[in-house]
Amino acid sequence: MRRINGVHLLRRIVSGDATTATAYQRLLRQSTVLRTCAGSNIRCFSKVANPFGSYHPSPVRKVAGNGRCVSMASSSLAQDLANDLPPPSLVPKDVVLYQYEACPFCNKVKAFLDYYNVPYKVVEVNPIFKTEIKWSEYKKVPVLMVDGVQMVDSTDIIHKLYQRIHPENSSSNSEEERKWLGWVDNHLVHVLSPNIYRNYKEALESFNYITTHGNFSFAQRIIAKYGGATAMYFVSKKLKERHNITDERKALYGAAETWVNALKGREFLGGANPNLADLAVFGVLRPIRHLQSGKDMVEHTRVGEWYSRMEKAVGESARIDSGS
Repeated sequence: MRRINGVHLLRRIVSGDATTATAYQRLLRQSTVLRTCAGSNIRCFSKVANPFGSYHPSPVRKVAGNGRCVSMASSSLAQDLANDLPPPSLVPKDVVLYQYEACPFCNKVKAFLDYYNVPYKVVEVNPIFKTEIKWSEYKKVPVLMVDGVQMVDSTDIIHKLYQRIHPENSSSNSEEERKWLGWVDNHLVHVLSPNIYRNYKEALESFNYITTHGNFSFAQRIIAKYGGATAMYFVSKKLKERHNITDERKALYGAAETWVNALKGREFLGGANPNLADLAVFGVLRPIRHLQSGKDMVEHTRVGEWYSRMEKAVGESARIDSGS
């Protein structure tokens, strides 16, 4: 690819080339990551961008770093831009997520980490015994350890990480973005449990998914699967009453359509790229996508196309093995 000098790039931005402006912003973000990771012995991740074309997620993003960070889409222009940027806050070096695989709040955090290419380890918490977090006074998940500091509550975790990664944009969330972030926590998550655990069969399906992703013994897996499914089946009935849900699927379909209407024809709520609200909705829906409730949702609503775009935008998981 030929070198594009800074003056030519700025001329195209000033002339109103929206695609170029978007690409420029992506290069800024990419070059920020390049500077942040330089000199650190951590895993770094990058997405490939065509500076004057459409954005395409790279199918191979993970590049092991040993004292330096390599970007598949880096160029001399990106390095020049990095030299002109103020020093960014450090990307976390040691991130461990204590989670339930099917927990919507845990998946909100994972969607953020995956999209921003923050490498993280996962510890699956047994939903019955919770021995994995016995050391913590906070007994819910997600619990995120970031360079030795504990973070709790998915919304608070995401905002703190965003401020750390983008200190220059820490207070720039739009009113629309804040509105839909609140909608995720105050409405969307409440329609999930009555759907996931709508009947005992679907409750077993969900807990089978959970227990096959954790490092549990055979006995623990059986207890968690059947004990958890039974407990959550009855809990979901109480949640259904508490949130005035009479028809579980109707409530789920209505929430999905509400979100699609909020997009107003845009690819994402954030426009050309996902914002925090997009990531929150995607994260919350991701654990049900291949359960019966998720399959029904995609079949009976218009949310499938947006969900597919989000899968491509978020890309591969930034999760690393615990032994890495």
